[in-house]
Amino acid sequence: MPAQQLKQDGDFLALTLANPDGLSPAHFSLDNGTQVEIWDTGVIYFEPEQSGQQDIVLSCGVHGNETAPIEICAALVRDLLLGKLQLSERLLVLFGNPAAINNGTREIEENLNRLFSGHHSKGAGLINAERRRAQALENYVSRFYQLGGEGRERALYDLHTAIRGSRFEKFAVCPFLHGKPWKKAQFQLLAACEVSTVLLMQTPASTFSYYASNSHGADAFTVELGKVRPFGENDMRRFAKAEQTLRALVSGALPPFSEFRQADFQLYEVYRSINKQTQDFKLHFADDVENFTSYPLGSLLATDGDLEYRVEREGEAIIFPNAKVAIGQRAMLMVVPKDISGQLI
Repeated sequence: MPAQQLKQDGDFLALTLANPDGLSPAHFSLDNGTQVEIWDTGVIYFEPEQSGQQDIVLSCGVHGNETAPIEICAALVRDLLLGKLQLSERLLVLFGNPAAINNGTREIEENLNRLFSGHHSKGAGLINAERRRAQALENYVSRFYQLGGEGRERALYDLHTAIRGSRFEKFAVCPFLHGKPWKKAQFQLLAACEVSTVLLMQTPASTFSYYASNSHGADAFTVELGKVRPFGENDMRRFAKAEQTLRALVSGALPPFSEFRQADFQLYEVYRSINKQTQDFKLHFADDVENFTSYPLGSLLATDGDLEYRVEREGEAIIFPNAKVAIGQRAMLMVVPKDISGQLI
């Protein structure tokens, strides 16, 4: 029985990876009164006996080869199941793409993080496992927030690592807020995770964090914690602050934040998105160029058939360049520094 085994070893990740296509629902109680429910493979829900005001989703493994966040969440779940970490907030932990985790690849057929907010059912529809998984993850997040009821603080932190290195090792992507102000407390939480660089999106997206923000009013971020590495090759000391902060968040043990100062952060907004239009798309810089690298005005960045993309603004920097994406998908973002004075609460 999974419940008995999990109480003994706490290894929900192993159970998930042994059953990548699905797990039967289960419900059990921990000795400290926390209620635990398995909703599916990679989907585990915790409700403490005395719950605070926050409904928190931690997700990882949306891209299967981004292993450090998977290890962070697996250890957190293990310690909750073994009673080594006391929970104070309602919590849903998601291991996004178990098949891709087993395969050690970013995806099996399609980028899961481009399939949310209903994109899973557009075009050809639910034709592969990733599209069906995106729909299921949306439903689980909806169920989680609905069970908590209205008037509670909702959050989703979708943990990733990037394909390439970055000038700023850790950074976060804040989804488009449709004119709502940014929250100082959320930036301070990121800073406690050693994430002081934030990319502020300016348009709707098909990412998991945008789905949670737009559909459920959650404080949501895609959090990039470093560079992609295989299991066993992560220097977990580099993630210690992030792991400690997330554990403190779910256990109600966050220390008071220091006063917010915008000068402590590197804030960017998207200036333009460059999408791949043909198979001839080519990046004109080295494969190991880091995120947030900038070039002089007029520098050639990419070609796509007869199209040329050059640096158009001083300070314009590259984010997430990837010439291997499918036609029609984003091959690169160009970002510029952003001042958000007067737009914070």
